[in-house]
Amino acid sequence: MTENHQMGYKNVIGLDYGQKTVGVAASDALGITAQGLEIIRRKSEKKLRQTLARIDGIARERGASAIVIGFPQKLRGGLSERTARTLEFAKMVEKRCGLPVIMWDERLTTVAADRTMDETETADHKEYVDEIAAMLILQGYLDCVSQGADVPKVDIEGLLAGYKSEHPDFI
Repeated sequence: MTENHQMGYKNVIGLDYGQKTVGVAASDALGITAQGLEIIRRKSEKKLRQTLARIDGIARERGASAIVIGFPQKLRGGLSERTARTLEFAKMVEKRCGLPVIMWDERLTTVAADRTMDETETADHKEYVDEIAAMLILQGYLDCVSQGADVPKVDIEGLLAGYKSEHPDFI
């Protein structure tokens, strides 16, 4: 299933969700380019209250109309525990911010971010990988929309329910 997000979404926020960090990027006002904003850090994966509050604050400050979150899948497709955790995070972001959440295939974005930082020969490039990954996720979405292509629709609830039924020990 696909959706056409060509109209209506301006000032889009992009997120790269990780175990202890969330890379944050934002589109320019025209929805053409993605710029890195920051990396939100937390002490553990389960400690999300302040992370969600910061994302909500950024979305409000920037007048965001949607949030794009990197959707980690296995290279051959399929779901992993990381995918399920990201889907749960997406539900929380949508509830907290009250904005549409769009899941965007993020396979290999961290690898691409690492390569980008290696090419710039920045000494502490690991510091910025999550922010660069968020930029790449958001830029992929913006490019797709600018070309008039349909954006694949991800059934967050359905995928999460399916994963939980196959992995009853998932918390």
